[in-house]
This record gives sequence, structure tokens and C-alpha cells, in this order.
Amino acid sequence: MAQTPLALFDTDSLLDEEERAIRDTVRQFVDAKIKPELADWYEAGRIPARDLARELGALGVLGMHLDGYGCAGTTATAYGLACLELEAGDSGLRSLVSVQGSLAMFALWKHGSEEQKQEWLPRMATGEAIGCFGLTEPDFGSNPAGMRTRARRDGDDWVLDGTKMWITNGSVADVAVVWAQTDDGVRGFVVPTGTPGFSAPEIKHKMSLRASVTSELVLDGVRLPDSARLPEARGLSGPLSCLTEARFGIIFGALGAARDCLETTLAYAAEREIFDKPLAAFQLTQAKLADMTLELGKGMLLALHLGRLKDAGRLRPEQVSLGKLNNVREAIAIARECRTILGAAGITLEYPLMRHANNLESVLTYEGTSEVHQLVIGQALTGQGAFR
Repeated sequence: MAQTPLALFDTDSLLDEEERAIRDTVRQFVDAKIKPELADWYEAGRIPARDLARELGALGVLGMHLDGYGCAGTTATAYGLACLELEAGDSGLRSLVSVQGSLAMFALWKHGSEEQKQEWLPRMATGEAIGCFGLTEPDFGSNPAGMRTRARRDGDDWVLDGTKMWITNGSVADVAVVWAQTDDGVRGFVVPTGTPGFSAPEIKHKMSLRASVTSELVLDGVRLPDSARLPEARGLSGPLSCLTEARFGIIFGALGAARDCLETTLAYAAEREIFDKPLAAFQLTQAKLADMTLELGKGMLLALHLGRLKDAGRLRPEQVSLGKLNNVREAIAIARECRTILGAAGITLEYPLMRHANNLESVLTYEGTSEVHQLVIGQALTGQGAFR
């Protein structure tokens, strides 16, 4: 009797009842509301971001792992499982939720003033307000310490000038958390996107994450009161703590894309006949399916272990790097291998394989490239920094 890939590993037995219920609820939402639209959104390079944000807010996944301010306060593992199901739909959908909850909302929740939290977090949890996170710049991705965006004091105010790049949600955001150099090191600022001097032109002509809003942020003399500064964030530890939070969701999310590819391929191979028998009956096909299932299952076991460590307050950044490096690398390999089994059918939007593979090219790069995570792990092993 045929089994699903993760059933071979019995990973459901490692989840509690609430975690399974959250996972199943998100999967049902993605299957019913999102998957039927994805091919059209991807081909058009447009998504109904505001409508989606409100639906995701009603689902309860925006900032779901945060406590208070209208957030659900779930475990980190439950949040990871939700990310997995969202990315089984599309990496762009999980990116919307990750940036909203683990970057913009988390920055406010961890580093913001009580007034900032009360103003933004309840509305962001419902999807009424959308947030973005402005750290990466055109010339400074892996080296955020080199950022050129500058915030200078002018009386009681701050004036921000600079440019951010590759910002998810930027063009549809109501608020941006922007990081800038000051005379006192890197500081974070809460920038309502209607502030004079702020603009967010959308980036077009993407081959990846087409069902996602990606933007540039331009700050041209943006004047803010001192109350816009994140009071609890000083130096690069502020934005890096947010990136660690977002990377955790990717550890699970990438597996969702891989699982969707593998499940699609298993169904196709069972029905497709070649040389008078199902494609699934050939040894080479089964060898590919076995190897992909093995990597998916190992990735899931790693993700769940890291989730338990995070829930226990023991997860370290270098352990997040282990998960992000492995699971994204294996997910993109699975997507590509699945495409070979479908042959020419695999390049069409009728099936999700090429869409997932293209999306995972971005996931491989953002929130720390594979090379950066290799060096983080290398430093943990040797005690020697090799970034410069």
C-alpha cells in the first residue's frame, strides 16, 4: 500500500494535538483558497496582497508566535508547521507572512516602545496594516554593517536618507521598519509609509517569487520624531535578531515546497504510463523517489528538533544556520529532480515544480546566502571567523 513521504518517518507522532490542528487548518486554507489561484498570480506577477493579508490575519498566522497585542502566542514549532503549509502553496505566500510576523512585527514586539506596539501590532495581526523590513541595500546584502542609509539628528527629530533593496511587501506596506547608521551606531526606525520623502517602487521582471511583492525603499529626507526610534535596538544585534527569527520559519517553509513537489510527482508517476506500465513502476523512478523522500524526512526531523529547541529557549543562531542551509539546499534539489520525472510537463504552470524551483532560488539567497551560513557553521566549529 502506497504511503506519503513523511508517513514513512511517522513525523505526525512527534506533534501534539494543537500543532496538528494548526497545521491542518493552514493546509486546508492553502488548498482551498490559494492553490487554485497561484498559476495565474505567478504568470501575471501580481497578487491581491491586501486581501491576502486580511485573510491570513483572520486565519491567525500573522505574528502567531508572538504574545499579546492580538497575536495568538503559539509555539515556535506550530509557527514552523504553518510556514511549511504556506510554502507548500508558494514561497511568496510564506514570505508575506514571514516578513509581516517575524521581521516587521517581531522588530516592534522585541525592540519597540509600548506606544509603538499598541499602535501597530494589533492591526498587523489582523492584516489591516501591512509591514515591511528595510535592512538590505543595493550594495550591502550579506554585509549589513556597510549600509549607507543614514539617520541624523535635526533638533528633536531624525532625518533619514538612503535606499533599501529587495524588500518584500514594500509597495503595499503601511509601515516600514528601517535600519540606518547614526552617530550612535545602527538604529531602527518605525516609518509610516505615508511620511513625506518615503517611496517604494515595485521591482518588476522577476523570474522568481513572482507571486510576491518585492520593492525598493527610497528615503529622501524622511523626517521622523524621536518617538519613531526603536528604543530597545542598538547596533546590528537588533536587525540580526529579527533575521534569526525569520530564518527559523524558512527551515520549515522550504520543506513545504519540497513536499508539494514530491507529492505532485508521486501522483503523476502513478498515473503516467510509459512502455505499457506506470512510470512509478520503473527502478530509476523509484530510486529518485526514495532518495528525495529520505532528504525530505531528514529535513523534517531536523526542523522539528530545532523547533523544540526554540520552544525550550535553547536555539542558537548557528543552529538556525544548520537548518536553513540544509533544508533549502535539499528542497531545491528535490524540486529539480521532481521536474525530471515529469519531463516536459514539469516546466508548465499546470504543475508546481518549476514554480517552486524558481522560488527556491530566492529562498536560497535571502535571509543569508548558503555561503554565509556555511561560514557561520564554520566559525562555530573552529572558533575562527572567515567572513573577511
